[in-house]
Amino acid sequence: MDQFPSNRRGFMKQTVMAVGALGVGGVAHRAGAAEPPTRNGKPYMKLSLAAYSFNKFLPRRASGEDASKAKMQLDDFVRFCADLNLDACEPTSYYFPETITQDFLIHMKELTFRLGLDISGTAIGNDFCVPPGPDRDKQLADTREWIDHAATMGAPVIRIFAGKVPEGMAEEQALELCIQGIDASLDYAAQRGVFLALENHGGITATVEQMMRIVKGVKTSPWFGVNFDSGNFTSADPYAELAVIAPYAFNAQIKVSMRHQDQRTPADFARIVEILRKAGYRGYLVLEYEEEEDPFVAIPRHIETLRGLLA
Repeated sequence: MDQFPSNRRGFMKQTVMAVGALGVGGVAHRAGAAEPPTRNGKPYMKLSLAAYSFNKFLPRRASGEDASKAKMQLDDFVRFCADLNLDACEPTSYYFPETITQDFLIHMKELTFRLGLDISGTAIGNDFCVPPGPDRDKQLADTREWIDHAATMGAPVIRIFAGKVPEGMAEEQALELCIQGIDASLDYAAQRGVFLALENHGGITATVEQMMRIVKGVKTSPWFGVNFDSGNFTSADPYAELAVIAPYAFNAQIKVSMRHQDQRTPADFARIVEILRKAGYRGYLVLEYEEEEDPFVAIPRHIETLRGLLA
């Protein structure tokens, strides 16, 4: 069934054209702007699970918690993914040890491979809207460090954030700072063989217009794309907004609920998968579970639903 009537197609086309041509203050559509990746073959998706799905159980870095007393460790998460016969797992950076050693990274690579899992990617909590100075230097240095970690583990992509507008700063300046931060990180990412995928994650990526202004502002690089997060747009029609960013997706996360204006509604998994298929997406579909039901009970059920849709 065609789930996108002509008026929605018109909306998506107009949105892409508008954000492609529009500049926000100092943010212009540069001549060498990022373009959707060229893909060969038919759409194809493999299943993965984000460690954030166990946020209540895993020890979080820099939280002050005694990691040894946590209900779950990253190794347990990896084994859970293997028990579900997933293709991959995402060992999200928030749950790594406070001091990350080469031995630990190699351990993660060995454990996942031995259990028949790929590492679909990882994530960092960066903020590229921080103004010039020591704090911004640290954001850029941390990004480079995580590019190194991803390369060591064999994680092909890092989902990065844009950030939020600092107090007293105009949104136009924050957008430009974000673009500069991504540009400054891309060459190093390319050298290490790691893709950077910008997530639609609130702040200055809260709307599809903001998201696309950044995407169209970043310099041309085969190493930059979008992390498609199905649950992060808040609008009257988040599915239409997801269809705009889907062609740029290097990684795709799927959540159990959507945000329609101020209401949370059950996600239509089939519709989300169809959006990705229509965009020609080939890559991982990563479940990121954030609901109240026990994840050990709910996740296997949702994985089976997704597996049926991808069959």
